[in-house]
Amino acid sequence: MPEKDIDQEIEAIRTISSVLQSLDDLGKQRVIDYVVKRFGIMAGQAMQSVQPPSILKSAQDLLAETSLSEITHIRHLKELKKPKTAIEMAALVAYYLSDLAPQNERKSTVTTKDMETYFKIASYRLPTALQQLLGNAKNAGYFDLVGAGEYKLNAVGYNLVVHNLPRGESSKGPVTTRSKRKGHAKGSRKRRK
Repeated sequence: MPEKDIDQEIEAIRTISSVLQSLDDLGKQRVIDYVVKRFGIMAGQAMQSVQPPSILKSAQDLLAETSLSEITHIRHLKELKKPKTAIEMAALVAYYLSDLAPQNERKSTVTTKDMETYFKIASYRLPTALQQLLGNAKNAGYFDLVGAGEYKLNAVGYNLVVHNLPRGESSKGPVTTRSKRKGHAKGSRKRRK
């Protein structure tokens, strides 16, 4: 399905959800019945593919219920996982390209060019130091360097995307990072001397 069609469907869902929220249950049912009749949607098909409570859900709720294997667009994955940093988004792009992208777009390694392309497609703000992004993500522990300018998402990066995103409102991220751990260790050694 083309990206434009998906975006239009999500916008339609948001609009319908917004309008239906202000109605009582009987009013909601009348509106839904009218739309089904007006557009010639066969009731049996509509009920098989969409459960009645789902019609009233927001687009975000529908995205949250989507399994990762059903994601076909980087923008939808970004909306589902809500990366808060460019490094998290870089891991998301690498995961998308290795596991979820259409077969002809899949790749196991990523470059800065991939980051630029997919950040733009996902409507995610480009970092000011784009050339340093993958190196920083590697230093954070999410990627391994596999060649000149090519990086591969490692198990830590995979777990970040699949199991730790989106981070909860109260989440403050990992307790320690490599750079903090190194700094802490140096400080500890200085005290011992």
